[in-house]
Amino acid sequence: MPLFGGSRDISLFRTMNKELLNDIIQIEIGYYKYVLPDNPTNVYGEAEKKVYYEPMLVPSLITREDPSWTATDFGPDTTQQLTFAFLRDTLVELNLVPEVGDIVLFNNDYFEFTSIVENQFIVGKVPEYSMNEDTDDFGSSFSIICKGTRSRIEVLNTIPFRSNIYPTTTKVEKTDANLRDQLYS
Repeated sequence: MPLFGGSRDISLFRTMNKELLNDIIQIEIGYYKYVLPDNPTNVYGEAEKKVYYEPMLVPSLITREDPSWTATDFGPDTTQQLTFAFLRDTLVELNLVPEVGDIVLFNNDYFEFTSIVENQFIVGKVPEYSMNEDTDDFGSSFSIICKGTRSRIEVLNTIPFRSNIYPTTTKVEKTDANLRDQLYS
């Protein structure tokens, strides 16, 4: 039987890291989940106009790489990659499964996930895949790491994530004073 990595140790790690991300670091990103059934595809299986759910705020630890510039016929182009680390327990609580193609908003830039890795395990193993019955209570999957590349999003089509959870917003025109008074009174 292992000495470390039991349920009490894992609970301590989870509590400390949630407090670190939520109360001390306090970086939240806007997470746009890709809606697969609502994206019409062409003959080649490509979606010309992608549809996403409305964003939800998710705490994350972010590692930035330096931007790089390339010269094209249309002028300079900037690319940048960021690494977003999420606590697995937070994603389970939010019922959110990261997938390649999802979009996140950070510092007024949109980043599309290009890779997702889940290989940070406490004490190097996950109890669900343990072959030893004596150590089924030891270890845990800890985080999910996603790499994102800055992308150009001219029009981000969103739909409500789940009914009655995320309110839709109403655009108020400057000429419609009555509607504006009703919304802000």
